[in-house]
Order: sequence, then structure tokens, then C-alpha cells
Amino acid sequence: MIDIKLIRENPDLVKENIKKKFQDHKLSLVDEVLSLDKAYREYQLKGDNLRMERNSLSSKIGNLMREGKKEEAEEIKSKVNKINEDLVDTEKQTEEYSIKIKEIMMKIPNIIDDSVPIGKDDSENVEIQKYGEPIVPDYEIPYHTDIMEKLAGIDLDSARRVAGNGFYYLMGDVARLHSSILSYARDFMINKGFTYCIPPYMIRSDVVTGVMSFEEMDALMYKIEGEDLFLIGTSEHSMIGKFKGQIVKKSELPCTLTSYSPCFRKEKGAHGIEERGVYRIHQFEKQEMIVVCEPEDSYAWYDKLWSYTVELFRSLDIPVRTLECCSGDLADLKAKSCDVEAWSPRQKKYFEVGSCTNMTDAQSRRLGIRVKGEKQNYLAHTLNNTVVAPPRMLIAFLENNYNEDGSINIPEVLRPYMGGIDKIIPKG
Repeated sequence: MIDIKLIRENPDLVKENIKKKFQDHKLSLVDEVLSLDKAYREYQLKGDNLRMERNSLSSKIGNLMREGKKEEAEEIKSKVNKINEDLVDTEKQTEEYSIKIKEIMMKIPNIIDDSVPIGKDDSENVEIQKYGEPIVPDYEIPYHTDIMEKLAGIDLDSARRVAGNGFYYLMGDVARLHSSILSYARDFMINKGFTYCIPPYMIRSDVVTGVMSFEEMDALMYKIEGEDLFLIGTSEHSMIGKFKGQIVKKSELPCTLTSYSPCFRKEKGAHGIEERGVYRIHQFEKQEMIVVCEPEDSYAWYDKLWSYTVELFRSLDIPVRTLECCSGDLADLKAKSCDVEAWSPRQKKYFEVGSCTNMTDAQSRRLGIRVKGEKQNYLAHTLNNTVVAPPRMLIAFLENNYNEDGSINIPEVLRPYMGGIDKIIPKG
């Protein structure tokens, strides 16, 4: 959510930002906010004047009573009562306008960074850089579920019977590999100076609306029936929510946290053959990182965060590239975002395995995350980034470490988490 002062002082800039995001249907919201804000401030001024008048009259009543001027005192009391009635109505109107303004402001997108390329959707995202040589071996790489099945590592049929499509059982060495990657990612981030955290897996609606747009919430979140609780789609939601309503000391910044959690997503819509198996699922596990920092430091942190993901994937012998997300591919709260994509030797192309985002002060404004300044408090900036999100990440791992005989190489950094083995061997 942006600062309403920006709309008051530079509505054209806000409208231009909306156009850059190809959301022209939201242009009218700017004028609607301006109109409501004008009425809101008029009622706010009226309320202030009524309270001043009431205080002035009330101070006279005691003096008149002491002077024995009871009739004059009662007359003023009557005026005060009338002011109180007017004030109740004025405060009600002020509150109603405030609610309407907030509802609309939540729909107006955050101001994107000047460096963001302009484009309608993810097809116009821009490649930044490749890391590692994308190799296609001279033997066939099977589909990831076929690899897992030969390793006796997945059972999708049982999962369908138990929970339906979009779920899975990981078994044996593949399940161990899954957990090992998460453990390695945890320690990797701890070694970068991040504090490890296991957050709540459910959050209240006021946190949900603080961390994402209404459109994202409807498409992503599972609601707990009968309660004001949602299952998290990523631990970023809980982690940023941890700072809700807090005033953080400058000396405590930056707050750098890395978190493990299961994640739950609706994943609405039909998907192609490449997204069957464990690519797009309702339940998965993830290692995430978030930063709460000074506004002037957020873009330096942005570059650090995505570079950590690149470094981690390269340590596992997986070639990756980074893509700059264009304006039309940015969710409403995002000021700048890039995707990290892993190489698929089977498909001979890259696919998304993580995303890094600078929200600037959009989440902080919604959640009330402030920094204690010397003269006045101000909003912090928040960022988030995927460390790893298996089992999707397993697809990249298995394909890039697959041998012709069906075995899977275990990179050196992962062997301590896999009991020292250097290969996973097919089960006959």
C-alpha cells in the first residue's frame, strides 16, 4: 500500500505507475481516493472544531456554577450535549470514509522501481545472467517422476487415494534427499548470518491482507473453516507478520531471518504435462529468507538475497539463471522482483525455482512495521526470497545429477546430510 500523500501530491505519477503495470481498470481508483480523502479531511476538521468548541464551553460551566449562574450553565450544557450529538455523527462519518479509503488504497499497486522493465506478463521478463554451463548429456534424462519411481522414492497413486491430486508420498532415499536439501539450505543461511526460525503455519486474516493483495489471497490461500485463520502459502507471510504493529530500534536493523515451513496452496487452474508430478502441488516444504531493514539499505539487500540462492544452487551442481520480472508480472505489493530459474537438461530450458522481491514499505504500511527514529518513527522496508523449495527443486537436482545407469550423484556439500553416500542407486 502506498502513502496517500503521494496520491494527494502527485496523482499523475500513481496513474502512470498503474499504466506501467497494465492495470488501466484501476485508474479510476486514484480519483475516487482523492474525492473520498477530501470528504474525510473535511469531516476530520469538523470533528476537531467541534471538540475545541466543546472544550471551550465545558470550561465555562464550572465557573458559572460557582458564580451561581445556574441557568446560563444549563444553557451551555445544552449546547455541549448538542455538540456531542453532532460529534458522534461526525466521527461515524469520518470512520466510514477512512474504511472506504483503506479498501481502495489496498487495491492500488506499489510504485515499481525505475529499473523494472515494462512488459505485460512473464513472457516479457528479461534475462539478467546465467551461472554455470547448461549441459545436455548424450543420454536420455527421464521425466522426474520416472526417475523417482526407479529409486522407489515416490508414490503418487496412494497420495491420490488419500488426499487427491496435487499431493505425494516421498519415500526412502528420495525423501531423505528432500530433507537433506532443506537441512543444507538451513545451515547455508545460518552461515550467512541469518537467524533460523520455525514460524506458525497458520495466520490471521489481518496478517494475510498485510502481506499480499486480495487477488493473491483468493487464488492462493486455504481458509480454516469457522476460524479467522489461513494456512500459509509461504513462511514469508508468518515471518513478516512477526513484526506486525512493532516499532523496531535502529540498532536492531537489519533483521535477517531464515525459516522452514510446510506451505499450502490452492494452485487454481489447469496445468500442462510438464507440471504434473511434483512440479505444481498443494503441499510442499520450503526454506525462506526475509529481511526487515532501513529504507536506504533495501536494494543492497535485494542483490544479496538473490545471489545467495544462486550460490546455493551452484554448490549443488545446478546451472541457474536470473530473470528480471517485468512490470506486468509484479504482484501489487512488489516494487522489484527477480526469478531464479534452474536448468532442465531434459527439457533443454530453464524453469522457476525461486523468487526474490523488494516490497519497499508496502507491507510495512499495511502491517504498521516502523523504525524508531530520532525525531519521528518511519516505515521499514521488507524483502523476501526463496532459498530452496523442494520437491520442485528436486526436479532440477535429479536431472542435473542423473547418470546414464539411473543413479544420482550426491554433491560433496550434501553428503554429510545423506550419511556420507556419494550416489543414490536404483532399486533394481
